[in-house]
Amino acid sequence: MAIIRYKNNPIITMKDIKPSREDFEVIGVFNPGVAKFKDEYILLLRVAERPVNNDPSYHRVGYYDEGINSIVIEELKKDKNKPYDPRVVNHADKSYLTSVSHFRVARSKDGYNFIIDDKPTISPTNIYESYGIEDARITEIDGIYYINYSSASCLGITTSLASTNDFISFKREGIIFCPDNKDVAIFPEKIDGKYYALHRPSSSSFGKPEMWIAESPDLMCWGNHRHLAGLMEDSWDSGRIGAGAVPFKTQYGWVEIYHGATADDRYCLGIMLLDLKKPWVVIARSEVPLIKPEASYEKNGFLGNVIFACGAVAEGENIKLYYGAADESVACIDLNLSDVLENIVITQKVT
Repeated sequence: MAIIRYKNNPIITMKDIKPSREDFEVIGVFNPGVAKFKDEYILLLRVAERPVNNDPSYHRVGYYDEGINSIVIEELKKDKNKPYDPRVVNHADKSYLTSVSHFRVARSKDGYNFIIDDKPTISPTNIYESYGIEDARITEIDGIYYINYSSASCLGITTSLASTNDFISFKREGIIFCPDNKDVAIFPEKIDGKYYALHRPSSSSFGKPEMWIAESPDLMCWGNHRHLAGLMEDSWDSGRIGAGAVPFKTQYGWVEIYHGATADDRYCLGIMLLDLKKPWVVIARSEVPLIKPEASYEKNGFLGNVIFACGAVAEGENIKLYYGAADESVACIDLNLSDVLENIVITQKVT
């Protein structure tokens, strides 16, 4: 199977991103939403920033304050008795993220060399986004590009929706999935008169981090939720799974490039093939990873051994897949559809 990593990977790194303010530093650019707009490849980059900190005895955390419509910085005394977590600071009875993320547009004619906006394109603007906005997926439907993304706050992780027709101005549509729910990917056309979306609810009780599917009449109100796919025991996706790229249509079925992780947080990518008319039916699925962390920039970074995709451009047999590498940079892989389908095993025949 031909998996061709672009020779100049990673294509976007922290050095390519200007911080949104002088007292912040960029610690990662990764997990881009992807679209083809006219003759350009569009990436909606997740840019993670944190306040510059020159005092190792304190945590400096940033978050959006709706009252003053701005990111504020809070200094928290470190507790030496608490284990270090690179992502979360627990202080008193409250938790904070160590970074706050926004989105930034990058544009390219060839799909490899991108011009990146100097300033944030979409930033946190309400209480549900106070800890940042993350991991956009972009779905084009009838000339409108719908952007769903994770909104993080002390209230949990919701999924929000925005839209654009030019990637210059954006309309906030609102929350479409309540907490905790993420890894949403909206199908690019109606199926039997309904919109469909993959999603991943999280439960602190009995449920597992597995993939579900829901339907909607209007992209805002989602119902008829069904369990789609579960974890595979003692496998590459035994810890958690979730939608990656927006599903794309082929003569064989809907192709979904999804992520799977083990209990020790090794993230790989695999394939699900969903029925064209009944997308809640999984026809086939990867028993082994399609793509696993192998390159140095995938194995080493803010969170090593992580490959996480939010989008791809499929044109005929050719697939250009963009992904976050080690939660630190953006890389690109060129795939062939026939090679991708060789990675899956038929699980169910559909009549």
